[in-house]
Amino acid sequence: MKGSDIKKYLEENGIKQAFVSEKTGIPAPILNMMLNDNRKIEANEYMKICDAIGVPLEQFKPRLPDETK
Repeated sequence: MKGSDIKKYLEENGIKQAFVSEKTGIPAPILNMMLNDNRKIEANEYMKICDAIGVPLEQFKPRLPDETK
């Protein structure tokens, strides 16, 4: 998963980073670094983010070139 994919989803759906930070307990500067691909997203952080924005964990799963889904 890439933070930039999550960031794009947030922007497309009008979800503010401040909202995600508040809901997850992840400090805003740390969340911003993750969403700009400047810091790795840990598994527990990823689960919190998905829960906060109401998407399944598979939402940002990288797709292989031969996957049709």
